Amino acid sequence: MKAQSNNISVDWIKVVLFGLILAALYYSSFSWLVLKDWQREDYSHGWLIPLVILYLLWDKRYVLQEKTGKPSWLGLAVLLPGLFLYWLGELAGEYFTQYLSFTLIIIGLCWLHLGWEKLKTLLFALLFTVAMFPPPNFLHDKLTFQLKLISSELGVRILHLAGMSAYRQGNIIDLGFTQLQVVDACSGLRYLFPFLIMAILFAYLYKDRLWKKIVLILSVLPLTLAVNALRISGTGILYKFWGAEVAEGFFHEFAGVFVFMTGLVVLLFEVWVLSGFRSIRSWGLAGGGTASARPAATAEGMQTLLPAEPAFRIGRFFTPPQFLVALALLLATLAAGQFVDFREKTPPTKPFSSFPLKIADWQGSRGLLGQNILDSLDLSDYTMMDYRQTDGRVVNFYIAYYQSQSKGESIHSPETCLPGSGWRFEKSSVVKLPVAWGNYSELPVTSAIMKQGENRQLVYFWFPLRDRVVTNAYALKWYNFWDALTRQRTDGALVRIITPVYPGEELKDANDRLLEFTKEISPVLTEYLPH
Repeated sequence: MKAQSNNISVDWIKVVLFGLILAALYYSSFSWLVLKDWQREDYSHGWLIPLVILYLLWDKRYVLQEKTGKPSWLGLAVLLPGLFLYWLGELAGEYFTQYLSFTLIIIGLCWLHLGWEKLKTLLFALLFTVAMFPPPNFLHDKLTFQLKLISSELGVRILHLAGMSAYRQGNIIDLGFTQLQVVDACSGLRYLFPFLIMAILFAYLYKDRLWKKIVLILSVLPLTLAVNALRISGTGILYKFWGAEVAEGFFHEFAGVFVFMTGLVVLLFEVWVLSGFRSIRSWGLAGGGTASARPAATAEGMQTLLPAEPAFRIGRFFTPPQFLVALALLLATLAAGQFVDFREKTPPTKPFSSFPLKIADWQGSRGLLGQNILDSLDLSDYTMMDYRQTDGRVVNFYIAYYQSQSKGESIHSPETCLPGSGWRFEKSSVVKLPVAWGNYSELPVTSAIMKQGENRQLVYFWFPLRDRVVTNAYALKWYNFWDALTRQRTDGALVRIITPVYPGEELKDANDRLLEFTKEISPVLTEYLPH
């Protein structure tokens, strides 16, 4: 019994040690998670996820006692990718990659020290940590926008069925007597993730065939869209009689709670139907904490549940070898992150406030971004101009520069920022323009057509990164990571040019105008951006 006490006390010391190292590694990321991400109403459910995980782990305590732990080197197959994702997130400036690395490192450490048999028991609870984390910004924004449009369209159709006149333009619903804007709170995203998390939990706890669990999870998206369409249409109907109060304040929040509870009831009803209309007591919920799963209360079994005697053997601390390797890898990562500067701030060659108002035959007028937008973009410098040709045709030019891209302070792609207020991307492709740029004889840009009703705009955008030009967010993150390692630089910029497709002109005319402007402004831009 004494040897067992020694082992338990040493194991807990190792757990605390790894916990302290992980706390130091992920302090900035989890501070952002708690103080920023979980403060957003779309992800306020994140506060509850750690409690659910603790319950899932506690529920398996007796099952773990019955299994024999056997350290395994296979845990490195998960730990090493986790460390790679940590550096990818740290240097490329992406929080979700850091969050995902945390889950992989925890799983890798458990596999190394406990072996596969015990890890299988804990695996669902460990994977469930992903539910704490908001998805990447580009996925969040695209999903939000699409759900807004679908929810708005369904809401309008319900209003038509109710005999009301309603017209949708993007996420704006025109009721004739007023306009409703379907913002993020009504888009479905606020309920999609809580519903999805609950459906996954129900599927895990609910003992039945796999196909029934899959049906339950897949039903979340149509359920979310349906309840939000009802909320939007209900707001429109009540607005007619009670005015703006139903779209804001107490009534708006009450509608949100009502929609959430309705969705929860529907999910429970689905489980009831899939179970063959059996009572909840016969659903056969899975878990390790039930009486049937508990070991017999023998004298020997009870001894394993007693608190360990305080004891410590120095030799036991340095075994098994998997512990030493994992400890060395994490300590090396911590030391590198604390004492090695992987990026430096590179200012623009010239301040963008001096950007010329006159470019060839184009005359510009300077614009300004609102302070709330600047706070969300976290850029180092920018300029925004409307350049007008002699015939009155306008090109909007915008450049945002970042001296150093870090977590929470990185370039925002127009693919996630531009769609909104009814505008949507109709076509998007990468084209090479006959424009010289640094080492490029042809300039690669993303060309997209944006449409709002009958109105169209043509947009070019690209990302100058040191001596490269990239056109998508994935390449942007990768080169930030690579250049931070090899060149200690993550500075970069977004260049975006937009022109309307004016009535009576072809798309080719707008394209020729943007191409001409790009040729004129490219040599000016290279004077402002460091190489």
